[in-house]
Amino acid sequence: MGAPVLRQKARELSPAEIKSPEMKNLIRDMFETLEDYEGIGLAAPQIFESIALAIIHYPTDEAPKVIFNPKITVLDETKQGYWEGCLSIPELRGFVERPRKVKIDYLDLSAKPASITAEGFPATVFQHELDHLFGVLFIDRIVNRPGETLLSFTEEYVRYHLKEDSEEVD
Repeated sequence: MGAPVLRQKARELSPAEIKSPEMKNLIRDMFETLEDYEGIGLAAPQIFESIALAIIHYPTDEAPKVIFNPKITVLDETKQGYWEGCLSIPELRGFVERPRKVKIDYLDLSAKPASITAEGFPATVFQHELDHLFGVLFIDRIVNRPGETLLSFTEEYVRYHLKEDSEEVD
């Protein structure tokens, strides 16, 4: 947190850029980073590349998702909340409420149009990662309410809040 690239709108990619050998190398590096930090999603701005690329691999997913130039449509405005963390903001967790169902239109690894509908926890994961492509961090989405602790150091989150939140966003 604090790096200017995390607050910029990422540049969309052309089909030629998406299919390039350099992009394949970058994606491989991103998956290695995701594995090293035991995360479930990573956006290119988090590794100082201001391009519209995110990868997501949550535990119940049969195959990782590689997403270029996404557009998000909210399908169900009903809010759901999870304690979120972020590789760009280590040692902090925040309770964020987001729409419970979204559709993501994007370009895949072949630069072909694709879409995915996500509901529940996966919807939160997609929204969290894709926010990075628009210069938004999870801390921007915390809505404070009097008397509630909605931002916490990870150690305190584990001590006081982990029991109530069975799934985590990283």
